[in-house]
Amino acid sequence: PSGGQTLSFSPKTSGSSALPTLLGWPSCVFVVIAAVSSLKGFYSHSFSLSSLPLPVLIKQAEPVDESSVKKMILTFEKRSYKNQELRIKFPDNPEKFMESELDLNDIIQEMHVIATMPDLYHLLVELNAVHSLLGLLTVVDLLQELTDIDTLHESEEGAEVLIDALVEGQVVALLVQNMERLDEQVKEEADGIYNTLAIIENMAEFRPGMCTEAAQQGLMQWLLKRIKARPFDANKLYCSEILAILLQNNDNTRELLGEMDGIDVLLQQLSVFKRHNPSTAEEQEMMENLFDALCSCLMLPANRDRFLRGEGLQLMNLMLREKKMSRTSALKVLDHGMIGPEGADNCHKFVDILGLRTIFPLFMKTPKKMKKTGASEKEHEEHVSSIIASMLRNLKSQQRSRLLSKFTENDCEKVDRLMELHFKYLEAVQQADKRIEGEKHEMVRRGEILDDSMEDEFYLRRLDAGLFVLQLICYIMVEISNSGIPQLRQRVHQILNLRGGSVKVVRHVMREYAESIGDGKTEEFKEAERKRIMDLVDSF
Repeated sequence: PSGGQTLSFSPKTSGSSALPTLLGWPSCVFVVIAAVSSLKGFYSHSFSLSSLPLPVLIKQAEPVDESSVKKMILTFEKRSYKNQELRIKFPDNPEKFMESELDLNDIIQEMHVIATMPDLYHLLVELNAVHSLLGLLTVVDLLQELTDIDTLHESEEGAEVLIDALVEGQVVALLVQNMERLDEQVKEEADGIYNTLAIIENMAEFRPGMCTEAAQQGLMQWLLKRIKARPFDANKLYCSEILAILLQNNDNTRELLGEMDGIDVLLQQLSVFKRHNPSTAEEQEMMENLFDALCSCLMLPANRDRFLRGEGLQLMNLMLREKKMSRTSALKVLDHGMIGPEGADNCHKFVDILGLRTIFPLFMKTPKKMKKTGASEKEHEEHVSSIIASMLRNLKSQQRSRLLSKFTENDCEKVDRLMELHFKYLEAVQQADKRIEGEKHEMVRRGEILDDSMEDEFYLRRLDAGLFVLQLICYIMVEISNSGIPQLRQRVHQILNLRGGSVKVVRHVMREYAESIGDGKTEEFKEAERKRIMDLVDSF
């Protein structure tokens, strides 16, 4: 302070355990630093621009260009080097390097302006500032601003250069090491973890390909450990979000989580919501993130077995019975765990734990209390139909007989419900087809070309209108009709005839389904599955 002014401040927390954790200094030194250089976040104080010395105000008004940024970075490098030199020379005498620490903090604060100019990020790399920044623990705020996703998209070229340098410098490994040292009981350090997770999220969003490397650099292990901590807070929510991002469309991270017993961790955390609803909207968001992470993991066949051994089926079945908010997501998890030939073991186990008693009431009647969870009627009916279709595909011997006998109960009421859903979704798809055909004619009239991307878009719209649910329902129809139980076959055809339905339409839907099946599978599997479906269709 100049002119005899004094700067008053009050610590936000008693004690100073946060500060030595970061830099290993005696707490008295930090009091001086906080008072003089206003280290962001450590202490609360207020001041006006009028109280700043005139040279500072003039300096702030100077235009920032490539030349001034270069000068800023070089100044940072010099001060960083000098600070390191003095720290090595006087490791037990902080007073000797306190002034250099203040100078270094000042230039770091000035460098925040670079975050407004992503086209100049290349200077940080060319002048080797990234390496120096990664060596400091006090630049989390600066890194967060530099990697802000909106800023990165302003200059793709500058952003690419910066992200390349950060990845090469193993920034995630360094950030994880830093987070492991922080104590979340201290608010400032908890904020530091939140900001660190923001850096990782920004980088992962800009470059999804780095997720595997990030997970392998200790992030996956740290996230799983942090998610187990109680009670719920903002950082736990953020961890669940980052975990879901890491696992999205990435078999490497899914395998890594499985090897770290992460399936058990997810099931343990979700078990809390078996009989209790989340108490806040934020806690509900965390629950959904954990369910999404679990669904992603189950895309990997090896994790299906871990889910089975971890009694995941029993937990999901209980959630379906308890009728809490977790029910909709539990249904989605069961769908992911039982689909395809890899889900055969889970299908058999589900019947063994009396899962048919749970799933068929949900098939017969779509619950009304779904708005709270944000799930739609179509989404519910899709998951239930998919689970039943998976069981019809995978079950053998006694378990298959138990499933088919469900359709004969109470004068085939479940076949009646199946046919009701068939006509419901057939009508929805026919309406969508009519609209799409109208648009196609209009496009041809205007002389526009219907390319593959437009055809894909139209197909996605048909799926969204209910085509996929219709395909699942038609699959169940042809499966039960070919089950060798005349009663089921007769009932399906009887209702088709009564309501003016058509076997021809069912066959057409199934042929389209067979053509689109097996995404990501081997050609041999696709061919065998298509033949199996078409054999069912031909004898329908």
